[in-house]
Amino acid sequence: MQQAQVSPDGKYLALMRIASKEGDPYIEIYETNNLQSDPIRLNADPMEYTSLAWVSDDRLLISARQRMGRRIEGFNRGVFRSRITGYDISEGEFVEFGDNVGIANILPHEPDTILISVPLTTGSATEDDPFAAFRPRAYYRLNLETGQRRLVLRGNERIATASFDDEGNPRAARGYDAATRESVYYYRKPGDEQWQEAHRQDTFDYRTFDFAAFDTQDENLAYVIANNSADLAGLWEFDLQSGEIGELIFRPQRSDVSRLLFHHNQWAGLGDEIAGVQYFGRKDLTAWIDPNEQALYQALEQAIPNSHDLRITSASRDDTKLVVFNQGPRDPGSFYLFFDGQLQYLGGHYPQLQPESLADVEYISWPSRDGTRTIPGYLTVPHGEGPFPLIVLPHGGPFVSEVVTYDEWAQMLASRGYMVLQPQYRGSLGYGYEHYISALGQAGLAMQDDKDDGALYLVEQGRVDRDRIAMFGWSYGGYAALVAASRTPNIYQCVIAGAAVADPNLQLNYYRDQLIPAQEAFELSRREGIQPIDEVSNINVPMLIVHGSVDQRVPIEHMRHYIPELDRNGVNYQYLELEGADHFYNTLFYEHQIALYEKMTAYIESECGPGGL
Repeated sequence: MQQAQVSPDGKYLALMRIASKEGDPYIEIYETNNLQSDPIRLNADPMEYTSLAWVSDDRLLISARQRMGRRIEGFNRGVFRSRITGYDISEGEFVEFGDNVGIANILPHEPDTILISVPLTTGSATEDDPFAAFRPRAYYRLNLETGQRRLVLRGNERIATASFDDEGNPRAARGYDAATRESVYYYRKPGDEQWQEAHRQDTFDYRTFDFAAFDTQDENLAYVIANNSADLAGLWEFDLQSGEIGELIFRPQRSDVSRLLFHHNQWAGLGDEIAGVQYFGRKDLTAWIDPNEQALYQALEQAIPNSHDLRITSASRDDTKLVVFNQGPRDPGSFYLFFDGQLQYLGGHYPQLQPESLADVEYISWPSRDGTRTIPGYLTVPHGEGPFPLIVLPHGGPFVSEVVTYDEWAQMLASRGYMVLQPQYRGSLGYGYEHYISALGQAGLAMQDDKDDGALYLVEQGRVDRDRIAMFGWSYGGYAALVAASRTPNIYQCVIAGAAVADPNLQLNYYRDQLIPAQEAFELSRREGIQPIDEVSNINVPMLIVHGSVDQRVPIEHMRHYIPELDRNGVNYQYLELEGADHFYNTLFYEHQIALYEKMTAYIESECGPGGL
C-alpha cells in the first residue's frame, strides 16, 4: 500500500496499492463504515498512478505518469510525462486536467474548485528540481465540474513562484532581480493587489529566509524561518506593516528549524493553524505550540507499534476518522485508520518485512580532521556482534537535508551484515549556515574528509573492521564514490558509484542555458572541487559503476566519457546500466532494483578488495 486517505465527509477511504512485484499501482475506494465491501477499483493503464488526494466529499484528485520515449529529450526533461485527473464518485466519471500540472492549494472551503500551477518554461517540473523557486509558473483556479481554468497569477523572472493560503489568497512569492543579482522575497495581505518586498539576498549569500506561515488572527503578522545573522535558522515573527523581522520564537540548540507543522484537520478550516515547529535531528523533531495536537500525536505514538516518524495524513471534517502513517527504522511505512476510538491497520509499504528483522539506527557525531566542526551522521547497526564491515553511504545533493526514518538501501545492506554510515558532511542542510557554506569549493576535498573521518571514527571505536570498508553513493553520493576511488592513502576496499557526476564541467554545461547567476552560484562547489574524470590515473581500488539509461539529471554521457578513460588506464571496474531507469528512486522499478541489489551485494561480498568484505 502506497497511500491512504479518508474523504472530507468521512464516508470514503481511498487506497493506492500494488498487487504484484511487477504490477502498476491501482486505486481502491471503500465505504469507510464497511471495509469488507467490494470497492470501486480504478486502473490507469497505460499510465501509472503516482498519488491521490481528496479535494471534496466525492471527488478524488489523481496523478499519473506514462513513459513516452526511450531517450531523454534533454537535461531535466525525462521520458515520463505526468497528468492529473479528477474522479467523481457520484457520477463514476473522470475529468482530465492536463499535463505537468501541480497543485497549489486544494481550497478546502470550495468543493468545486482547486488552485493549480503550470510551468511557463521548459525543464523539470518536479519537486526535486533544485532551482524550482526560480522557474516561473502560472496559477489558475480550476473548476472540477467543467475543467475550465481562470488565471489568478502569472509568474515572471521578477516574481516567479507564489504560495497561497486556504482561502486562495496569494501570500508569499519569490523571484530574482537581474540588475542587482539578488533573490527577492515578497508578501501580500489578503485583498491587496500589489506585492510588498520583504527581503533581498545576494546571489552568494546562502542564509535561509522563507515565509513559513501567516497569522490567522492578526493580518499584520507573519512567521519566517531565517538565520537573521545567526548561524542556526530559527522561527521569527515578521511584521507585515514595517516589513521587518521581529521577535525570535524558537531556535534549536544544535540544528536548524526545518518547517512548521500545521493542524491535522484542513477540512475543518484549521489547516493554516500552526501546531508545532519542526527541526532536524535523529528524526523530524517537534517543538509543540498546540497542546491538543501534542496530546493527540503522543497518544497515537503510544498506540502504534514501532512509532517513529508519525503523521496524520487525512481527517474527516468532523474529526471522527483519521488516517495515520508511521515510518521508522523498524517500520518501512504503515497506514492506520482511527475510527470509533479504535486503530485499525490498513496496510504498509513493505508488509512482508518483519520489525524484528530490521536494524536500529543511531544518531552519532565525530570531529572533523581540520578541527573546525562536529559532523553528525546516521548509523544503521546490523544484528550480531562487531566489528562489522562498513558501507559509507553519503546522500545525494549535496546541499540537501537528510533525516533517516526507513532507508531501504541502508536496511538492505544491514540485513546482510554490513554496518551503514550516512554522514551529514559539510554542505548538508540543517546544521547551520557555517556547516553549509564550508562546503563551497570543497567537493572531493574537505567534504570527502568528513566522510572518511566518520569511517575512521568507527574503526577507533572498535565497531568497524579497518580492512573491510566500502563506499556506495548515488548522484552526488556517486560522485563522492568516484573521488574515494582515487584517494591516497585509501581507506576503502572498493566503491560503488550510482548515477555519478563523473565530469562536473560537463554537468555545469547542461545547466548553463537554464541558470541565472543565483543558480550558477549553486554549482560553485563542483567547479572548484575534484574532477573525477581527471583523477582516473590515480584510482587504486576496484569499482562498480551503475547508471540509468535515461537519467535526466546526470545524463548517461557522463559514463560515455568516463568509462573509456577507465579502459585507457587499465582500471579494475564493472559496469551495470539499468535500462529505462531515470535518476530518481521512483523510476527504479522492480527489475532495476533486483539487478542493482543482486549485483551490488554479490560484488561487495566477493569482489570488493582482496577476498571481498
